[in-house]
Amino acid sequence: MDFTFTEEQLAAAEAARGVFAAVAPDAVPSPALTTGAVAEHFDRELWDTLAGADLLSLLSAEEYGGASLDAIALCLVLRESAKVLARVPLLENSAAMAAVQAYGDTELRDRLLAPAGRGELVLTVAASGRTGHDPAELAVTARRDGDGWVLDGVQTAVPWVYDAGLVLVPAHTDGDRSVLALVAPSGDGVTLAEQVSTSGERLGELRLESARVAGPDVVTARGAWEWLRELLATGTCALALGVGERVLQMTSGYTGKREQFGHPVATFQAVAVQAADRYIDLRAMEATLWQAAWRIASGAAGALPAAGDVAVAKIWAAEGVRRVVQTAQHLHGGFGADTDYVLHRYHAWAKHLELALGSAAAHEEALGDLLAAHPLG
Repeated sequence: MDFTFTEEQLAAAEAARGVFAAVAPDAVPSPALTTGAVAEHFDRELWDTLAGADLLSLLSAEEYGGASLDAIALCLVLRESAKVLARVPLLENSAAMAAVQAYGDTELRDRLLAPAGRGELVLTVAASGRTGHDPAELAVTARRDGDGWVLDGVQTAVPWVYDAGLVLVPAHTDGDRSVLALVAPSGDGVTLAEQVSTSGERLGELRLESARVAGPDVVTARGAWEWLRELLATGTCALALGVGERVLQMTSGYTGKREQFGHPVATFQAVAVQAADRYIDLRAMEATLWQAAWRIASGAAGALPAAGDVAVAKIWAAEGVRRVVQTAQHLHGGFGADTDYVLHRYHAWAKHLELALGSAAAHEEALGDLLAAHPLG
């Protein structure tokens, strides 16, 4: 079996490294020093650069100006973005575009994919439900009303919603089906309440009160929300891996230079063992990530549905990135908490990614349900 990346996937990762090489992880105020969001908007200059490098349209078909790549290529790019804490809605925009391409009708694809791939239209996804713990599709009801739909409910912690032109909102119908509605944040019956993540980024609570959505703007195909949720969770794992890899690299550099008793602390057995354990965490995060991304990209069958591989990847990502940043803080000593040093920013991002789209415990429960429904052996 050949697990190497394709030339196209590697080219996407190389292009991403070139773009993100100029990004400074501490370019905005520290979340530890601000009472609100670190910035009002995402990094628009970086967004335009990503669009110019064709990295916003990786998953789109060539007819929409895309590269026709897959979830693996997207995760490779997301991994690079997280290493520099890139403040752009790359995951949400890409995942929303992919869902529209896979499940939307021709009119919707023609209307959205090209401008979103050029960075002119920003898409995001309301995937956290009402509380961040309940299924997102149950937080909003959708009912038919003539040729359109009416939505009611609340979605919390919607990323980049103040910059988005449209929000892809999962909702459930009277027939207990899930649909995806494209909602304009400035539309009638839609209000936003500002929230701030642990990383200091500006989020929004999306409140829908008899919000009307035109029929063509609702994706009703079966499985659309479930597929989108799995892609978002896998992309979050890629972000966690990128954060973890950069943090371990920083820790290696610091402990290799910091001396005690005339020797670098990296040579002490207790330090080396802790760093080695975190390296093992990262390799497990990487292996489970590519397994999940491959299942989504290929549609290959397995002993469990693809959701099982996604759950395993998110369990490792959530627990692994937490352990990596905690060990890094410990091995850096007091220097790791210095707000003039960038490590504390990675710690804040890691906490956000650990809990985003479900904690390890939530995915362990989901995995248990899958195992009960699909006994192995």
